[in-house]
Amino acid sequence: MSESDKNMKGTTTVGFACKDGIIIATEKRATMGSLVANKGADKLFQLDDKIGATIAGTVSHAQSLMDVLKAEISLYKLKNDKEMSIDALAVLTSNILKSNPFMVQTIIGGVDKDGAKLYSLDPSGSYIPDDCISTGSGSPYAYGVLEDRYSKDLTVEEGRKVAIKALTSAMERDVFSGNGIRLATITEEGMKIYTEEEIEAIKADI
Repeated sequence: MSESDKNMKGTTTVGFACKDGIIIATEKRATMGSLVANKGADKLFQLDDKIGATIAGTVSHAQSLMDVLKAEISLYKLKNDKEMSIDALAVLTSNILKSNPFMVQTIIGGVDKDGAKLYSLDPSGSYIPDDCISTGSGSPYAYGVLEDRYSKDLTVEEGRKVAIKALTSAMERDVFSGNGIRLATITEEGMKIYTEEEIEAIKADI
């Protein structure tokens, strides 16, 4: 099996809306059954200046879907001379999933002229707007933290700690999740992807 065909059904991703933006985060482990196939899998993507996504599913499908979405966003901006809204991107992604066999569950979030928005999409193409989402095998453990600590009144600065705590909890209990955290915030200023050193500094303050 090639590197790109490794499966990431055993995954934990989280995304939630704050009063000043969006938080998205994932862990880094990719598995093939009970084998840890990769300890540095990238499940967090920047699609545009103020749009990001997380993925859970078959890696090759996820990479292909993210490439298609980046291209479609760029084409839309070129044709219309304006940014694509998060709602429009969710509908576009839904249509792509309905017409292609992408075995991927994704969280898409960002900030547009109407504010911060978040969508969950599954392989069948259904798309659901929500304020707080977790996907993958570790999601029950992540939701345990999110139900207790998440509020829409959080700032993104406060939300970073909640996301890290949720993923840490999942990695402690879900054998298919682990090997570090990927974290991003999206605000009016743009999307910031945090370094390992920055994440460790935030963890030290939790």
